[in-house]
Amino acid sequence: METGLLLDTFVDLADTMISDFDVIDFLQLLTDRSVALLAASAAGVVLADPRGELRVAAASSEVAGVMELFQIQNDQGPCLDCFRTGQPVTADLTRSSQRWPRFAAAATGAGFQSVQALPMRLRDEVIGALNLFRTGPGLLDPEELRIGQALADVATIALLQERNVRRSNIAAEQLQAALTSRVIIEQAKGKLAERLGLDMDRAFGLLRNYARSSNQRLTDVARTFVDSATADFPPPRPQAPARSRAKDKP
Repeated sequence: METGLLLDTFVDLADTMISDFDVIDFLQLLTDRSVALLAASAAGVVLADPRGELRVAAASSEVAGVMELFQIQNDQGPCLDCFRTGQPVTADLTRSSQRWPRFAAAATGAGFQSVQALPMRLRDEVIGALNLFRTGPGLLDPEELRIGQALADVATIALLQERNVRRSNIAAEQLQAALTSRVIIEQAKGKLAERLGLDMDRAFGLLRNYARSSNQRLTDVARTFVDSATADFPPPRPQAPARSRAKDKP
């Protein structure tokens, strides 16, 4: 494991916790770095919405996002058990057909052989789970799991701190807005993928890279592109409202 990248990751996660907190980009960084740092082939994050229902918040690849959604829709899988118990869950999918028959079949069919779900928890409050998928045999070793849990813990603290800053009712709206933003981003990914003949992962990469290079929020770029009457990309930046000039008084 590259120590420099690990240190940079914690710095980057902490850096996003300051002004203009973008939850979607923050969680995307979490999943991408989990794959880069650990022996995981893909990663995903599920979060509880204000009603306590799990929603897919981020995924390092399209197939990982599909697997997360499959667990939620079928009400079975390691990420649900992890969220409900607040404890890590380790699963060799080649031997989990009895515990999660539908999920195990779908995940192995997608090429995954194991998954390890880590709780996003602070004390007694569980807000979601970080899920690490492997396409190769075997599981993550204990040291990697410690690092994965540390990443999940930092993300949890960041999200809960944001809630505390904005107070509980505003935080619930913010988390709901973040999950709704994910829907907008998925729509933009689909539109861009169809427009340029790309797969969904590459389409998302273009959206995210443009948002960063143009210093815009990812959700704003996605919404502008979805709402645009054309399929041109990059989308035109929204025009700032014109300011009216007050007449000079004598």
